[in-house]
Amino acid sequence: MTRQNVYEIVTDTVVNALENGTVPWHQPWNVEVGVPLSLATGKPYRGVNPFLLGLTALANGYRSPWWGTLKKINERGGAVRKGEHSTLVVFWKSYLHKAKTDDEQDERRFLLRYYRVFNADQADWADGTEPTYAALERPDVERIAAAETIADGYQDGPAIRTGEAAYYEPGAVDRVTMPPIDAFDSAEAYYATLFHELTHSTGHESRLDRDGIRTGSFGRFGDAVYSKEELVAEMGAALLCAIAGINQKALVENSAAYLRSWLDVLREDSKLIVQAAAQAQRAADHILGTTFTEDG
Repeated sequence: MTRQNVYEIVTDTVVNALENGTVPWHQPWNVEVGVPLSLATGKPYRGVNPFLLGLTALANGYRSPWWGTLKKINERGGAVRKGEHSTLVVFWKSYLHKAKTDDEQDERRFLLRYYRVFNADQADWADGTEPTYAALERPDVERIAAAETIADGYQDGPAIRTGEAAYYEPGAVDRVTMPPIDAFDSAEAYYATLFHELTHSTGHESRLDRDGIRTGSFGRFGDAVYSKEELVAEMGAALLCAIAGINQKALVENSAAYLRSWLDVLREDSKLIVQAAAQAQRAADHILGTTFTEDG
């Protein structure tokens, strides 16, 4: 499988979900379970992977958050049932591109690679070997407290003021405007919107310096830079909501026009969803103050 084919498979998965009325970046995973977890590391999958795995779990009714390769499941005492299908996950592999002339410098480059995993629900497990997990099921007060902690912990974040609409102003202003919390249907809706705008703010030149924010203008939907930045913000908000235990998917209306607009954009650029997810992961990491070396 070529690198471009990996992009195309990911995009085809997302397009198929959109065509069936599911928006993959609106938390396709079960919020009470949390984001998909790796049997190999015990950690959440990153980048576009939680969205891809969440779609598979949603389509097949899997309840377990745990995913692993055939080898890893076997090592843990499980046996994948005959006829079960694996799900593709991707990762970035770096290599050093050697300069061809004395005027050039060696350059670190990245290739998109993949492997395949199964959900724990696709396997039969020997007694006592099935991986367990604790469902989140946080009460409302805990979810809101967790969301407040995330927002307050954004160390180099923008100024936040109260206004009539929610938006981020880049450039020298570097400010998020939010309506008061009681203007929203719920506190969860307020924080989901705030996380969207805070994700935008991570693109400021003093932070992650993304193209969609550096220009100082978001443009209009359909533009490549604008569309990518909106994907980054929506996926970043989904990741942050998952950490707080907020069901972001239930707060978003997926209109037919909205679905059609994204279908048109994604069909034009097979790399868009993977690249936007990687940037959304970095944005969430920045807000949380965490550091990772990979997005896979």
